Amino acid sequence: MVRVLTWNLWWQFGPWEARQPAILAELERLDPDIALLQEVWADEEGDQAEHLARRLGYHVARTTGADGGPQRFGNAILSRWPIEASEMARLPGEKGKPTHRTVLASRVRTPAGSQLFSVTHLAWQYDAGPLRMRQLEVVVGFVDRLRSDDPATPPVVLGGDFNAVAEADEIRRMTGLAEPYRPGLIFTDCWAAAGDGPGHTWSRDNPHAADALWPRRRLDYVFVAWPRPKPLSNPVSAALAGVEPHGGVVPSDHYAVVVELDDRQTLDHE
Repeated sequence: MVRVLTWNLWWQFGPWEARQPAILAELERLDPDIALLQEVWADEEGDQAEHLARRLGYHVARTTGADGGPQRFGNAILSRWPIEASEMARLPGEKGKPTHRTVLASRVRTPAGSQLFSVTHLAWQYDAGPLRMRQLEVVVGFVDRLRSDDPATPPVVLGGDFNAVAEADEIRRMTGLAEPYRPGLIFTDCWAAAGDGPGHTWSRDNPHAADALWPRRRLDYVFVAWPRPKPLSNPVSAALAGVEPHGGVVPSDHYAVVVELDDRQTLDHE
């Protein structure tokens, strides 16, 4: 199995210094093969992604700012396996111009072969569905350009904080319930395929979101591209993580999603 995690780390908000060891402790407990991270901070004192990768012994790819250094509020990919190449793109804002929001993709040398993993973080506003749809036009076009044309190649895995529920139009277009962003490319929602219960990643049960204006929602996803060679990267399980405190502190205002993907190339009878 390949274990993939997506997690919004809540930048330097709330009791952020107390949360850092809790984030590390939860990542150590979960031991993912790939971690797709959002709201990763960097400042004059260091880079959260580099710090986590060093402590965990992982390879790391990071979004960058205009100066070429690590983005102060960005996305990152941590990988147990070597990262062969990475690329990022900026997402549009309300006026169509590039913003600080990005999509990052890394080609990883997994035991099953070279595989593309990607992470993004969409606009958060409750009423920003049309903007999120425009952002996903960029995200899906970006991974479509980078993915292999070989049907036997492991499929793209895309995770992140999409700030939209599964029933929203922007997510329906991802999963084939509405006109797809790119013909011939849709995505399996791993929670819908293998998770139990509502899977709320934003919940007032989390003390950091106890006073939230919004209802409980499932905002964070791991998607696997379709079509793909069966059963490679089929979701086998999906669960929430980052729910319990470490050292008395819940690590983030979002819960993480951890999925296990089938790493078999082909079923024996096929």
